[in-house]
Amino acid sequence: MARVLVTGATGFVAGHCVRELLECGYRVRGTVRDVENIGRRAHLVDMAERLGGELEFVQADLTSEQGWEIAVKGCDFVLHVASPIPDGGRESEPDLVEAAVEGTLRVLRAAAVTPSVRRVVLTSSIVTINQGHDVDKVFTEADWSNADRLRGYDKSKTLAELAARRFVAQPEIGFDLVTLHPSMILGPVLHTQTNMSHEPVIRLLGRKVPGSLNAGWSTVDVRDLARAHRVALETPEAAGQRYVCGGEHVWMHEMAVILSEEFGPRGYRVPLRMLPDWAIRLAGLFDPAIKRVASVLGERERVSSDKARTELGLSFRPVRHSLVDTAESLIAQGVIR
Repeated sequence: MARVLVTGATGFVAGHCVRELLECGYRVRGTVRDVENIGRRAHLVDMAERLGGELEFVQADLTSEQGWEIAVKGCDFVLHVASPIPDGGRESEPDLVEAAVEGTLRVLRAAAVTPSVRRVVLTSSIVTINQGHDVDKVFTEADWSNADRLRGYDKSKTLAELAARRFVAQPEIGFDLVTLHPSMILGPVLHTQTNMSHEPVIRLLGRKVPGSLNAGWSTVDVRDLARAHRVALETPEAAGQRYVCGGEHVWMHEMAVILSEEFGPRGYRVPLRMLPDWAIRLAGLFDPAIKRVASVLGERERVSSDKARTELGLSFRPVRHSLVDTAESLIAQGVIR
């Protein structure tokens, strides 16, 4: 069976990609920043043993050239999932953009000198499609975010994809590129590590906020996104394509209602009030996570996944199922007490 390199294997999305690939019989190699840190990847090792799959780890960091050619050697496919993430007030700093662009190019350069690599699937984001526009419409893969009007994470993801597409357009490159563009990613965590998408659930179920923001997101379950990665590397017609992976839209207040209905009988007192927009903007002056949401209060995220459904045969779980499974896993891992 083919061997697939998964970058940033211990991450939320990457971990589910590893499981999806192992379940389908692929040999998997995962990159980690510190190969000596066995505890951080113990859940993946246990998973591979349960599934009887072949899983190995190599050390490679997006901020360094070292290790990438060794990591890619002998692989048929690469899932480049790893990406720098915002870090509070550092979110808009140039080093975030540089790390995303240069990190992506390091992976692609290593693939370019590895004859066995046939395809790279890049985990991009919906923010490379629907940001920096003045129009209100349903966004598709044909749209590109206006990088000149973006900051921080949004700009880093957009410029990283542009750099990747310029790189593979060179005539001497022997592999093709597919990019996936997920919206807000829900679904069960595999260990205690969480990401930005989990914050609304953690804050509501853990009662860390007095109520809901007037904010909403298109959502995708991480298990559906992992399947999208596998299908994207298996589908010949996907070469060169972009695919939006965004399903049902949900407002934060709707999330609170669902969580209250499901977990209220178990003693979780989920706040159901709506917070005024002015209060959110004020809180955003002190909380970078809230500041990011405050800029899009009241805006519905409208994206279409029709292309992924028709060309890749994908389907997406209902948001209620994803929310409940997310919360159950956060409780089981001790993230929410």
